[in-house]
Amino acid sequence: MAHGSGGKATTELISSIFARYFDNPVLAKMEDAAVVPGAARIAMTTDSFVVTPLFFAGGDIGKLAVCGTVNDLAMSGAAPKYLTCGFILEEGVEVGDLERIVFSMAQTAADAGVLIVAGDTKVIEGKGGLYINTAGVGFLPEGDFEVSSSFCGDGDVILLSGTLGDHHAAILSARMGIENTIQSDCAPLHGMVSALLDEKIRVRAMRDVTRGGLATVLHEFAAASRKCLRIREDQIPVTAQVKGFCGILGLDPLYMGNEGKMVAVVAREDADRALECLRSSPYGKDASIIGEVVSGEEGTLLLHTRTGGIRMLTELYGEGLPRIC
Repeated sequence: MAHGSGGKATTELISSIFARYFDNPVLAKMEDAAVVPGAARIAMTTDSFVVTPLFFAGGDIGKLAVCGTVNDLAMSGAAPKYLTCGFILEEGVEVGDLERIVFSMAQTAADAGVLIVAGDTKVIEGKGGLYINTAGVGFLPEGDFEVSSSFCGDGDVILLSGTLGDHHAAILSARMGIENTIQSDCAPLHGMVSALLDEKIRVRAMRDVTRGGLATVLHEFAAASRKCLRIREDQIPVTAQVKGFCGILGLDPLYMGNEGKMVAVVAREDADRALECLRSSPYGKDASIIGEVVSGEEGTLLLHTRTGGIRMLTELYGEGLPRIC
C-alpha cells in the first residue's frame, strides 16, 4: 500500500518502472500536466481495461490498453499522437508483472508511433488485481474529412481486415484452461487507416470490431444510416482453430470480440484499391470484401449463408462473456 502513498515508495516505483520505459522529453518533466504541440482539429477518446488474465496468448493488458486506445482514435481518421495512462493496482500485485506490462505498453506505443505523456498510479486494497485507464489524442487531417456510420449509402462496399474471434477465443481459452494454439489478434490499426487515407479512398464509415463483434458493429451502421447491409458468410474469414473452438462451445464468430480487426464501408469504385491497402499491412493480410449496402428494409443487417439462406442479424443481446478488454 505504501506504493500508493505519494511518498518515497511511490517515487521509486515511478522512476524504476514507469519513467524507465515510458521515457520521452514531455513525460520527463514530471509536471502535473503535459504540454504538447497541437493541431487545428483533434480526436479524443478514453477507455478502461479490466481483462483477466493479465497475460494471454498474443498479448497482455498493457498491449491491449495501447492498441484499444490507438484504434479508437484511428477509426475517426485521426493520426494517434498522445496517450495518458492511469494504473489502479490492488495490494499484492507482483512488481515483476507490473514491469512486464509497462514494458509491453512501451513497445506497443513505439510501434503505434504515440507518446505516453502523462500518467497516474493508485494502490488500493484487494487481491492483486490490476486495471488501466487511458486517454488518447489524435490529429485529424486538414479540411472537412469526416467518417460516420450514418454515411453508408446504396452501393457502398463493406470490407473486413481479417479473421474474426481470435482475441475472444484466446481470452476464453486462458480463463477456462483450454490448451490450443489460438492467439489474440491484439494490434494497432492506424497503419491501415493511414494507407486508406493516403490513397484517397472514399471511406464512409470505419470501426474496430471489439465487444459485440462484427454483427453488432454492422447492425449499428445499418441503424445509423437507415440502410440495409448485406454480408456473405462464405467471404468472412475465420481460422480453422477458431471455427473448431466455436463448434465445441457453441459460439458464433459474428458476435465474438476482437482487438486487431476493423471494418470499413467505402465507395464501390474504391473497393479493390481499399482491399489492397488493408492487405498491405502486416495486420491485414487476410482482409476480404464481405458485403455491400443494398436497397431493402432500412436498418437491417442480412447474412447470406453458405447453404443459400438469408439470416437477419441483430446486435448482441446479453453479456458476451468473457470480458475481453
